[in-house]
Amino acid sequence: MALLRSLVHALWMLVTVIPWALIMVVASIRIRGNPLYWMAVRWLGWVMAGARVLLGIRVRVTGMENLPMGETSPAILLVKHQSTLETFLMPTLMPHPLAYVFKKELLYVPFFGWAMGRLDMIHIDRSQRSLAFAKVVTQGQALLARGVWIIIFPEGTRVARGQQGVYKTGGTRLAVATGAPVIPVAVSSAKVWPRRAFIKRPGVVDVSIGQPIPSAGRDPAELMHEVETWIEAEMRRLDPEAY
Repeated sequence: MALLRSLVHALWMLVTVIPWALIMVVASIRIRGNPLYWMAVRWLGWVMAGARVLLGIRVRVTGMENLPMGETSPAILLVKHQSTLETFLMPTLMPHPLAYVFKKELLYVPFFGWAMGRLDMIHIDRSQRSLAFAKVVTQGQALLARGVWIIIFPEGTRVARGQQGVYKTGGTRLAVATGAPVIPVAVSSAKVWPRRAFIKRPGVVDVSIGQPIPSAGRDPAELMHEVETWIEAEMRRLDPEAY
């Protein structure tokens, strides 16, 4: 049954992403910025609705009160990364537009990548590290000033349930450079949607949003250690069976 449900959900994403992406590309000729972003979030809402109805995946969120208030209040979200689910989920939860920092190769993914390329995201060439970070800071400052929040997976890649990746300081370096607070987010997505797995299972995904951590005058490595400590402790609280 789990295999059949997963197959139907994959087909649901496939048949909806093609017209959605084409509409996004055409609409981007005349529409830019936040209106285009919220058009994109509509498709992500379809994906998550399909996960709820077809896969039996429910989402439970705590800590929404920790998000900054105000239309242009800046924030950098540093999120635990266990599966593709949180990539789809986070924009549907946040009250501000989000800009992902991602490798430019994703722009070449048919339909999905084409649509992403029309949004205000930060795509980087990982082979040019110093230039890549300079681009992140420049674009990040401009986006934060407009009320767009930056979202980064500090582990860099998806990690297996119960495991901990290496937390890289790119997100906290950006925070220190821009003065934006960082917000740690723990997500127990691998309980139902494991990394690199086609078969998904019903269950509850917990999303826990921590309190903003000021970045002004902080050392990026020390700040990331604080973020890592909070996220990993929270993951053990949310999913004790995995640890």
